Amino acid sequence: MTDFEWPWQYQFPPFFTLQPNSDVRKIQLDAWCALVLSWGKSNNVSQIDVTEASSLPVFRNSAISRALPADAIAVVLEELAKRGNLEWTDKSKRRGYLFWRSPTEWGQQIYSWAQSTSRINTVSTLYEINQGDETASEEFHGLDSDVLLKALKALEASGKVEIMDFGDNQGVKFL
Repeated sequence: MTDFEWPWQYQFPPFFTLQPNSDVRKIQLDAWCALVLSWGKSNNVSQIDVTEASSLPVFRNSAISRALPADAIAVVLEELAKRGNLEWTDKSKRRGYLFWRSPTEWGQQIYSWAQSTSRINTVSTLYEINQGDETASEEFHGLDSDVLLKALKALEASGKVEIMDFGDNQGVKFL
């Protein structure tokens, strides 16, 4: 875990109870969504399992003995999904990808890196992109492999890469 700076609401006990007033609830959900996304980014969390969510520090503040109830966590996650920041991995909505950057935005970063490092018209393995020494200073270094593949598929859809299979490995040709 990194040194994450919690917002003031996280220390405010009523924050952990969804408010009934629709105007207040909208503000509260905005704050929860911002908190989950910044916490996910700070801690490199790309997936959330609903069954384990209540034990995540983002939804539980032991310093004030408060936790967001499971039904409220579901409301926050659904709001993130409506906003495009969460994509369910299954129809039962038990696990989802958390996007503090969309796959398209990740793809743009990867493509910018490929351009700046003269990789256009060359092939790179997914391992080189995700774990290689040459990407160690890049924000996408160590990105969840499923999210990385979604980013590359977004690039492929825009005609900027061709995804290739090498038996048990994958790579991309930057176009």
